Amino acid sequence: MRPDLIGLLVALGLCLGSMGIFRLRHDPASQDPLESKQRGTFVLGSFVRSWFYWFIHPLVRLALRARLSPTFFNLLGAGFGAAAGLAFGLGRPVLGGWGIFLGGAADVFDGRIARTRGIASPKGAFLDSSLDRFAEVGVFAGLAVYFQDRPFEVLMVALALGGSLLVSYTRARGESQGIVCKVGIMQRAERLLLLGFAGLLDPSVGQWLGKPPGTLLGWVITVIAVGTLATAVFRTVWIAKRLPNSEPD
Repeated sequence: MRPDLIGLLVALGLCLGSMGIFRLRHDPASQDPLESKQRGTFVLGSFVRSWFYWFIHPLVRLALRARLSPTFFNLLGAGFGAAAGLAFGLGRPVLGGWGIFLGGAADVFDGRIARTRGIASPKGAFLDSSLDRFAEVGVFAGLAVYFQDRPFEVLMVALALGGSLLVSYTRARGESQGIVCKVGIMQRAERLLLLGFAGLLDPSVGQWLGKPPGTLLGWVITVIAVGTLATAVFRTVWIAKRLPNSEPD
């Protein structure tokens, strides 16, 4: 068995075991005081999200004691995104997958630290959202390099990047008009999970199926391309239906 696959299985085993402990201690009716009201639904459900917050809580406390700022984690997330793109571009999808997951974790830290310290602000929200987009561009740029000799996959990377940015843009533009839209099946959390696991599993799945490297990544990127574009179209229609046709008198 490949060493990277063994590492992934160990990590998944740790996560599943801790989920069991969390389930025994967690009150389903309890509300997380640090949960952002701006987040949309999560495809794996509120239990997995609540478990993840519980799982990383000791690290959040450590970061608070170290006086690390939310901006530090914003920049760290963007750095991990760039590092993941570099890893993909160098033909190291497993490292790219871990970079995506670490960048996603950093993105969670910044919000929880800001709300714990009572310093959440419009400036912080702007930096968080903007640097998330920089991270995504870094990842997809690296994937474009990875697939440079495969035109169809390069096209899917371009569509997935465009769709990802459109999902965020339609929400932001709707909110600027007073319409909050958090619906859709391919939001950032789902994209991170799909791309992260695709990177980690691609070499093993390709070897098992007797397919060339990048096969699983190509399939997943195609799903992301279709899903993000569909979500962006859905949000556009959903928001447009809720906007007035003309300015009020």
